[in-house]
Amino acid sequence: MLAIVFERAINILIQTLINEAKFMNYDLLLNQYRALLIGKFLTDLSNTTAFLNDCLKNINWVGFYLLESDQKLYLGPFQGKVACTTIPLNKGVCGHAATLRQTTVVHDVHQFKGHIACDSRSNAEVVIPMIQNDLLIGVLDVDSPTHSRFNDPNEILFLEKVVSELMKLQNH
Repeated sequence: MLAIVFERAINILIQTLINEAKFMNYDLLLNQYRALLIGKFLTDLSNTTAFLNDCLKNINWVGFYLLESDQKLYLGPFQGKVACTTIPLNKGVCGHAATLRQTTVVHDVHQFKGHIACDSRSNAEVVIPMIQNDLLIGVLDVDSPTHSRFNDPNEILFLEKVVSELMKLQNH
C-alpha cells in the first residue's frame, strides 16, 4: 500500500516538473543565453552546457558530441555523469540525428533501435544537429530520466535556437 502511495506521489512530482517546463519564458532565456556567447568555440560550448543544465528541468545529462574527420562523434563539453566518448554516425540517437541532420526526439530510448545506453537512468532524449555552411559540426544531446520528457514543441524550438545562435558565432 505504501509503495502505491509513493508511486503516485512520484508521478505527481514528475508531472509538476514537466508542467513547469511548459511555462518557461524561452524568449527571455534565449536573450540571456546570447549574452553568454563570446565567439570562442570551446568556451561557448562549455557555458552552453552549464546554462542548459541550470535552466532545463528534469534532465540528467546535457552536452555536445563533435564530428571529427574519421566521421565519428566525439564527446565534447557536458554536464552530467561520465559519458560515452565515441559514437559512430548512424548509431544511437546522436548518430541518427547527425546522419539525418534533423532534430530527433525519442520519448522512450529503450524502444529506440540501436540506442547507446551511456547512463541507465536516461529514458528520453532530444538531439539537435549543429550545422554550419552545410557542414555537420556535431550535435547537442539532452537526456532525461522521465519518459516523454521532451514533448513541448516550444522547448524543442528553444533548443534549436540555442544551437543556431551558437553556430552563428563560430568559425570552422
